Amino acid sequence: MEDLALLDRRRLRSRLAFWRFAAIGIALAAIAGAIYFAGSGSRQAVPHVARVTISGLIQDDRDLLERLDTIEKTDAVKALIVSISSPGGTTYGGEAIYKALRRISAKKPVVADIRTLAASAGYMIAIGADHIVAGETSITGSIGVIFQYPQIKPLLDKLGVSLEEIKSAPLKAEPSPFHPATPEAQAMIQAMINDSFGWFVDRVAERRGMDPAAARQLADGRILTGRQAKAAGLVDELGGDPEIKAYLETREIDEDLPVIEWRAPSTGLPFGLGSLADALADHFGSQFFQSFQGIEKHMTDKLFLDGMVSVWQVEPR
Repeated sequence: MEDLALLDRRRLRSRLAFWRFAAIGIALAAIAGAIYFAGSGSRQAVPHVARVTISGLIQDDRDLLERLDTIEKTDAVKALIVSISSPGGTTYGGEAIYKALRRISAKKPVVADIRTLAASAGYMIAIGADHIVAGETSITGSIGVIFQYPQIKPLLDKLGVSLEEIKSAPLKAEPSPFHPATPEAQAMIQAMINDSFGWFVDRVAERRGMDPAAARQLADGRILTGRQAKAAGLVDELGGDPEIKAYLETREIDEDLPVIEWRAPSTGLPFGLGSLADALADHFGSQFFQSFQGIEKHMTDKLFLDGMVSVWQVEPR
């Protein structure tokens, strides 16, 4: 009997522990929701300068585009700072963000803040702003487009495996990893790359006020420091937050307006802790609970990107 009573007590303790943790989780989620919606409301009502951070590989980011669209339509947002730390990404991803920034610029000032790295599609985004500020040792440039695909035929030959195919036309499903590209396939891919590259260079010339020939001369894939980019006319100013603030003052933006980070909703932690961290950071400052944010981004450093990309990368050795 005593053993049964002891077992019942243990079961009761286990149930109580479970419900305590469940109650804590529900409470945290409720707090996160309350602060998040309060913060969202303040973003819609309190005049401020919005900041959006773009980091890592650039892709077709629907959430980011929706945030930029909201920023464009929110009267409380008087200006936008786009902080960029990216080696680039897909050409379409960069194009979509560039066009979103141009739409915002038609209504309010937009400043690009080049941090450690804004190369390739990262620089494509930067030229969507009205003013580009970079650090003296920031890395930027790398204007160009690349299309890569694997070639596994040598491996298949060693294994004694072949792939046969019947297709509607010679250029269907080209280039293929199962055989070297034909001259016609190479010409097709080169023409596509040249067209995207031409669009990129034209945007650089247009946005930076350059002669197209001068822009094309800089568009040989080279990377530059902030100081080199300033000398070449690819950025407007060297500096950071003080210089951004001074520029916005020239655009009649009140220097006392708060800068509010517009973050993506976080889904990386259980019980709504990711959203709680974002909400608390908005409510109390960007350094608060920083350790909770972006955990999942550490898992996406080496993504395979589909299609043409504009990306600068250091080859591993």
